[in-house]
This record gives sequence, C-alpha cells and structure tokens, in this order.
Amino acid sequence: QVQLVESGGGLVQAGGSLRLSCAASGIRFSTYAMAWHRQASGKQRELVAAITSGRTPSYSDSVKGRFTISRDNAKNTVYLQMNSLKPEDTAVYYCATLGGNYWGQGIQVTVSS
Repeated sequence: QVQLVESGGGLVQAGGSLRLSCAASGIRFSTYAMAWHRQASGKQRELVAAITSGRTPSYSDSVKGRFTISRDNAKNTVYLQMNSLKPEDTAVYYCATLGGNYWGQGIQVTVSS
C-alpha cells in the first residue's frame, strides 16, 4: 500500500519560514520524481515545486527564490523549505509523485499578515 504522509504545516506570520516533509512508503522512492502542489481556497491546484530522481529541482514563478525542494532517498522523504512566506502562500499543500499517481492527504499552511 502506497502512502505519502505530509507533516510540518501550521500557522506562521508573514516573513516566516516552515519546512514541510513528506514521508513515502510502498514505492521505490528513489526512482520517482516528486512534487509539491498547493490549493488555496476557491482556486485551482498549483504545482509549486518538483524534484527529479536525480535531484534536479524546478519551481513555479510564484515561489522561485523563496522555496527549496529537496529529497533524502535514505529516508524516503521529500522536503519543501518555505522562506519569506506571504499571506498568498496560504493553502493546503500536497505531496505527490510527479506523474500524479500517488498523493498525500494534504496539510494546511496559513500565513498571517
């Protein structure tokens, strides 16, 4: 059974930082490109960052320079370090395999102004 479990969300003031983690099980993690998506209330889901199996990252323009995606294959975990957070970063954040076959349950990130 495949599981992706996010952690590390919460409430933070604007300008602050959070680090999201996503622990994977049931898949050969090292072979998968992984991604973080987010969905704000009333808006479409957005792909914010991805990382290939070879650790090449990519980012949406909205988070470039502020967010960093990384992975630890020994721990079957992908991370999203979020710095200089803005109220518009408020959303439910989802971890997923890049192809979209597997998704986590999502975790709330709220940035207060």
